[in-house]
Amino acid sequence: MSGVQLQLPELFDEFAQRGSFEEESYAQGFKCVAGLDEVGRGPLAGPVVAAAVIMPRGFLSPDIKDSKLLTSSRREALAPVIKQNAVSWGLGVVQVEEIDRFNILTASFLAMVQAYQTLLPAADCILIDGNQMIPPELFGLGKAAAGFLPRQRAIIKGDRLCISIAAASIVAKVARDAIMAELDKNYPEYGFASHKGYGCAAHLEALQRFGPSPFHRRSFKPVRDVCEEQVRSDAGSLFSQR
Repeated sequence: MSGVQLQLPELFDEFAQRGSFEEESYAQGFKCVAGLDEVGRGPLAGPVVAAAVIMPRGFLSPDIKDSKLLTSSRREALAPVIKQNAVSWGLGVVQVEEIDRFNILTASFLAMVQAYQTLLPAADCILIDGNQMIPPELFGLGKAAAGFLPRQRAIIKGDRLCISIAAASIVAKVARDAIMAELDKNYPEYGFASHKGYGCAAHLEALQRFGPSPFHRRSFKPVRDVCEEQVRSDAGSLFSQR
């Protein structure tokens, strides 16, 4: 975050502008505008999760902001409020196998597509956090051929500037945290409930000690290094037994 502290008028202006991206899209003639965001690109384990949220036109709330600026308890309190007020919302979850099969960026886009495709009514304009739009081919050739692709707009720091993206960031974060808490019940040795799969010191130590679980991303270097070390160790053991 910047070291410059916003004064009250600036804070009000920032809040007032957070619905401007949606309103601009509606003014251009779009009927349904959704915000999309994902969580879980960086962790060494667990899925990547995306959410898509359509808020009512003109909806504003000072409480709904970038999920990273909120405590866990605040996110959990806001997620049901968002769902209750939303015109529509949806989740996309891409598991470790697909992350390793493609790559994390493509997997993140696939999760966004899944979330978008659950929306009813369908969004004809989607606002995406970041600087990249979803490659059209990931929506599916059938939909592309039928001309059903939504208009996309990538917004840098969109989760701080756009209320529907901020809402999506909260819904996605709460959903992924719940998934990691469930994984922790079956694999408590890794501490998934506390670090959510990110590569903190405690997680790296557990990875070295216990090896990867089925939910670790083997295409990520710290996990791949442990796998290769295990292969070398197993090969050395076989050689020494001969």
